[in-house]
Amino acid sequence: MITGFWKKLKKPFFVLAPMADVTDCVFRALIAKYSGHGKASGGPDVFWTEFVSADGLCNEMGRKHLLIDLKYSEAERPIVAQLFGSNPENMEKASALVASLGFDGIDINMGCPDKTIEKQGAGAAMIKNLPQAKEIIRAVKRGAPNLPVSVKTRIGYNKNEIDTWVRGLLEEDLAALTIHARTRKEMSLVPARWEHVREVVDLKNKMGKDTLIIGNGDLLDIADARKKALETGCDGVMLGRAIFGNPWLFDEQKGIAVGQSTADDRVGLGSGNHAVTIEERLRVLVEHAQEFERVLCPHKSFAVMKKHFKAYVNGFDGAKELRMQLMNTENSKQVSEIIGEFLKKPL
Repeated sequence: MITGFWKKLKKPFFVLAPMADVTDCVFRALIAKYSGHGKASGGPDVFWTEFVSADGLCNEMGRKHLLIDLKYSEAERPIVAQLFGSNPENMEKASALVASLGFDGIDINMGCPDKTIEKQGAGAAMIKNLPQAKEIIRAVKRGAPNLPVSVKTRIGYNKNEIDTWVRGLLEEDLAALTIHARTRKEMSLVPARWEHVREVVDLKNKMGKDTLIIGNGDLLDIADARKKALETGCDGVMLGRAIFGNPWLFDEQKGIAVGQSTADDRVGLGSGNHAVTIEERLRVLVEHAQEFERVLCPHKSFAVMKKHFKAYVNGFDGAKELRMQLMNTENSKQVSEIIGEFLKKPL
C-alpha cells in the first residue's frame, strides 16, 4: 500500500541506490549539494542509506559502530533507511530504532549477493525462502507502523522467479518494490534485462496492487533512466554505479553519462553550457576527501576513498598518473596537495 512520501512523488521519479561504502552520509550530502536536490534542476527524488545490519543494531557494541551508517541531514529528505537481516525479532527492533531516528521510510535488502550476507540468511538468500521473507516484511511493519516499507530485490535466484518470488512480495502490499533486472546467479556479469521490469509491472497490474515499481540496473544517466521508465511502465528508476565520481548525476544539465569523457578542460564533462570542468570535478574530489576524513574517520578507513579516486579521475590527459598518486594517499591533506600540484593552483 502506498503511504507516506511515496504518494507525493511525480512519475517517473529517480532515486539513489544504496551502495555499501559508497552512498554514505558524506557522499549523499555532496550529491544533494551538486545535483540540485530540492530545486527544479534536479536531485534524487529519494535517498537511500547504505544497508545496515539489523542484528548489529540490536546489540550495544554493534549499534555504537553502525549508527554512523544511519547519519543523515535534512537536505537529503525524503530518505529511506535500508536494513538487512533474517531474524524477525531483530528486524522489528531495528525498524523501531530507524523510526525513532526520523527516517521517512524503511527498505529491506533482499537482493545483495554478498556471501557473508547470504550466510546470515539475508540479502539474496531471502529469494530462496519466501515464507521467511514475508515474516520479515511483517516484522518491519510491526516495528515501524507509521513508516512506508519497501523491498529491493532481484528477479530470482538462479532463474526468473517473477511469478513466484515477486508475486509473493507483492502480496504483502509494499509501498514500493525495486527490481534489479538480473538473477542472483548472474550478479552483474550480464547486462540487465529490462523486459523483466515490464513483466513485474504487468504482474502488479494484473494483481490489482498499487505498489510502486522501481527498475534498477545498468543505467547510464537520467536520460537513459527516463527512456527505461517509458519503455517498461515502471513508476521510478534507481541509479547506482553511474553516481561514482558524478555527484552531478541527477542534474540533467550537468550529469556525466557513464563512459563519457573528454580531454578538453574548456568543454569539461557534461552537457550544454553547464558542463562540469575537470578542475571542478577535481576540486569536488578534494572536498569529498576532506569531508570523509572529518565526518567518517575513524569510523571508516580513509582507504574507502580509493574507489572514489578511480571514478573522479579518468577521461582526461594525465588522469592515470594522477590516479596512481592518489591511490597512495593516507589523508585528505595529501589528496589536496597532489590535486593542487596537478592543477598548479592552491586549493
